[in-house]
Amino acid sequence: MIYGIGDIFKLKINSMKRIITLALLISLSQGLRAQTAEDSVKAVINQLFTAMRNADTVMLHNCFSERPIMQTIVKDKEGNTLARTDLLENFVKQIGSIQKNAADERIVFESIRIDGPLASVWTPYQFFLNGQFSHCGANSFQLLRTKTGWKIQYLIDTRRKEGCGG
Repeated sequence: MIYGIGDIFKLKINSMKRIITLALLISLSQGLRAQTAEDSVKAVINQLFTAMRNADTVMLHNCFSERPIMQTIVKDKEGNTLARTDLLENFVKQIGSIQKNAADERIVFESIRIDGPLASVWTPYQFFLNGQFSHCGANSFQLLRTKTGWKIQYLIDTRRKEGCGG
């Protein structure tokens, strides 16, 4: 069989179409890959800190379950270690009262454990207020998988100024 230039051109075009189609399908399949549970948990926690940086109270509120528990480990006047409890509404109000980019909490995902609808996350952090280092510590999150996705049910943290690294 003898092919003319037009036939060869058509064969090359058809081959190129197949290669482009295959590359496109591979690319789309990578993009459509389902997000893992760990990725979904990280996304909610990252959303929390994005909301804080943006002073976005609606986004902030959406990160939490209906009745979350928020605590900070503190020492009283006698040096006793206590867990101080705060309401989500107070936290949201505080974040809403600051300027955008004033609150910048930089975290590291150190540990994520998931068992069905429960996720436990440990994130050491450094907190900056208006560009100045304020304190560091660790956050411990307990998340609940709801019909609308992962939500923070419990958050407890430590706060200190010493031993913060860098």
